[in-house]
Order: sequence, then structure tokens, then C-alpha cells
Amino acid sequence: MKEILFVDDEPNFLSGLRRMLHAEEHAWSLHFAESAEEALEKIRETSFDVIVCDMHMPVMNGLDFLETLQSEAATRKIPTILLTGNSDTDLKRRALDLGAADLLNKPVNREDLRARLRNTLCLKEFQDAILNQNALLEQKVRERTQDLERSRRDIVFRLAKAGEFRDEETGGHVVRVAWCSQYLARNVGMSEEDAERIFLASPLHDIGKIGIPDGILLKPGTLDDREREIMKTHCEIGASILLENPRGLPTHLAPQVDELHADQEGNVLALAADIALSHHEKWDGTGYPYGKQGNDIPLTAQIVAIADAYDALRSARCYKPAFETPEAVSILKTMSNKNFSPVIVDAFLSDLHRAEEIREAYSE
Repeated sequence: MKEILFVDDEPNFLSGLRRMLHAEEHAWSLHFAESAEEALEKIRETSFDVIVCDMHMPVMNGLDFLETLQSEAATRKIPTILLTGNSDTDLKRRALDLGAADLLNKPVNREDLRARLRNTLCLKEFQDAILNQNALLEQKVRERTQDLERSRRDIVFRLAKAGEFRDEETGGHVVRVAWCSQYLARNVGMSEEDAERIFLASPLHDIGKIGIPDGILLKPGTLDDREREIMKTHCEIGASILLENPRGLPTHLAPQVDELHADQEGNVLALAADIALSHHEKWDGTGYPYGKQGNDIPLTAQIVAIADAYDALRSARCYKPAFETPEAVSILKTMSNKNFSPVIVDAFLSDLHRAEEIREAYSE
């Protein structure tokens, strides 16, 4: 059943329209309003397929009524036919400019009215079909985008777990670092979009360990100077892998990362390369591989470094036991203004229960 609303301030004219269209009431549900204000109330209660409105009415005329309909997203798509006089040339032009679907002269001819209504209803059906199809396509795009996002997350975490598998019992470490990095990014004022990118990029921070020999990576004791220097290369190895340049010269990596990160701000792998290269830099400039200091260290790498360090403190390794929370917090505080920015350390510790909740949810 099609819903049609007629708006005119003359009750006798509306009665004439009812008689005129009596034969169509099996297919059309006819509604009548004696003012634009009354019509707007009815529109809030019923979804109309077509509105037929007189141009000349007191208080709110047909043009004002049409403009009101066009101003609201919920009513903008309702086709509206305006009734005018033969001499209303300027008004007709204004009505069409405001979005009137059709114009009909008074006095109204029954066959002309029925034909205009059928045509307008047909147009409305086509419009509704297009809108429904667009909504369906948008839903499919959303679903496909969600599938791709899930796949992307899965690939990133699987790749990260492959890197961690050689020195972790499970990949739980990279998952915990990802979640901690995300909430810490929010805590220091980064946007939700940037926090999500850090969540995706942070699991790859130690992917360069793939290139470290087992004798060094899994050594239970303290590394000697030569072994320590080899271990440090995992930052540059990781960045080179993520830059798709595994044979690139290490001395070229820093400018490559900076350039790629600047050109592709939303690129997760570029961000991951940035983090992989800089997550062992220290706030006081004593870190590696380039001895960056303070805010010269990318904020993303600073965030991941703290999340990584705290989880490492709280986890058992082949060279140490797991520290309890108070001891881990104490050690992290001693690293403030040395290894890490004091501002970011404070932001992390102010929400420490989140890190512990994540540890519990993603335990080894």
C-alpha cells in the first residue's frame, strides 16, 4: 500500500481529492492535512511515498514546507508535488530549484493527477530500490573491510609470533605488548586511529631476531661484548625486513624509514619499521642503533619500548626469573628519564592495572 499525503488549507478541495481518487484506495492509502504544520506532524508518524502540497497556504506556504522537508535527511527523499496556478512562473522555478518532484496546475484534472501520482510513485520505487541496493553494497563493503582487517591482524600477529617463537614459549608477549601499546598511545593523547596502527605495528618490533644466531639469542648467561653487538643488529634487521630491503646497508636504514614514514603516514609496515629500528633507543641518548635522544626518538617507538620492557620484566626468560609487580614497577621507575621519557613512564604507571589485566587475559 502506497502512502500519499495531501496538504491544502481548503477542506472542500481536500474532500474533492478524496472523491476524485476513491477508485485508487485499494492501492493507495490517502492522508489529508489542512496546514503544513499538521502535515509535518503526520510525517513524523507515517513514512509517505508522495506528498502533494498547495503552493499558497497561510503561516507556512508550499515553498517553506518544501524547504523544511529538504532540510531534514529523513524527509529529503520524499517526492513532493506542488500545486500552483498557471501564472506562478517564478514560484514554479523556485519550487523546482528547491527540489520539487513535479508541478501540477489548479484546478486539478483527475486523470492528470492520477498520471502524475503514478509516475512519481514509480520514480520513488526506483529511488528506494537504488537506496536499498546502495545500503546492501555498503554493508557488503563493511563486511569485506572487516574481513580484510581481521586477516591483516592475523597476518601481522602470525609473523610476529614467528619472530618471537625462537626465544618465547608462546607468542603471548607480542600480543600483550600490542594491547599495552594501544592503551598507552591513547593515554598520551594519540588519536584512536593512530592507537590502532600502533596496535598492528607493535607486534613486529622484534621481528629482526629472526636474523640472530640461536647461540646468542638463547644464551642463558650474560652476553659478551661481541655477542651483544650482534644482538643489537636485530633492530636494523627488523627494519630492513619491513622496508622490503633485507639486503640494504644498515647505514641507509634511518633515512629510508624517515622518508617512508613521512610519505606513507598510514602505512602499518612503515610504522612497524620505525618502531623496530628505534625501540632500543634511550631517552638519555645511550641506546642503539643510532644513539637518538629525547623526542628525536619516534613517540611510537617510545610507547612500544615501555610496553615491551614492562612485559619483559614481568616474564620469565632463559636468563632471568619473572619479577613480581612491585619489583617491576620499581625497576621501571629507575629507568625514567634514562631509558624512557618520564612523561610516558608516568602515563604507563598511572594505568598499571590495565597492563596487569592484559597479562592475565593473555598469559603464557
